[in-house]
Amino acid sequence: MVLANLKFRVAREDFAEAVAWVARSLPARPPVPVLGGVLLAADEDGLTVSGFDYEVSAQIRTAAEVDGHGEVLVSGRLLADITKALPNKPVDVSVDGSRVLIACGSAKFSLPTMPVEDYPQLPELPQQTGSLTGELFAEAIGQVAVAAGRDDTLPMLTGIRVEIEGAAVVLAATDRFRLAVRRIEWQPAKDGLSAAVLIPARTLSESAKTLHGPSDVPVELLLGAGS
Repeated sequence: MVLANLKFRVAREDFAEAVAWVARSLPARPPVPVLGGVLLAADEDGLTVSGFDYEVSAQIRTAAEVDGHGEVLVSGRLLADITKALPNKPVDVSVDGSRVLIACGSAKFSLPTMPVEDYPQLPELPQQTGSLTGELFAEAIGQVAVAAGRDDTLPMLTGIRVEIEGAAVVLAATDRFRLAVRRIEWQPAKDGLSAAVLIPARTLSESAKTLHGPSDVPVELLLGAGS
């Protein structure tokens, strides 16, 4: 995509929420600068905001008036700080050379871009395995994460085991001294599903913070071939 053509207008609330949600998953101290970036991609379908640090991938799409297709990478923390402070007016975003221009009412900002060519390719998502409500999943994660280990020399104990068996999802964590288990019901995409994965407790806990909201908002679980 040609960066110079990127140009779109988006509602301030939608933009701020999308950027904040993605930025939450970014590492506090990225090993390389681009992994602390947020990728903005605009096309005929609207605006996609993405983040990826080789461990956690976050991607959200929101409606936008797109006048120029393209993608650009900017500092996630900086963009999140700017968008949450913008007035409640439409936000215009464009690219001028190596900088991103943001205008919202009388507020105007110019941000340096980061090299998109150095950014890792976002992973392809597998097919949906099933769904459950976000509030329920976040609650279950919070209840078991407290028992996960903190010692990185024992990585197996710093995770949460997520086991799927039919219509049940069981989450479990232990640090050898404590054990927490929570069983919840979900809606599998097909009968006879059986799988188990170990996910870092920190990763799941951070993801759970974004799931609190209306109790009927669904969350989809997707398991790839390596799960």
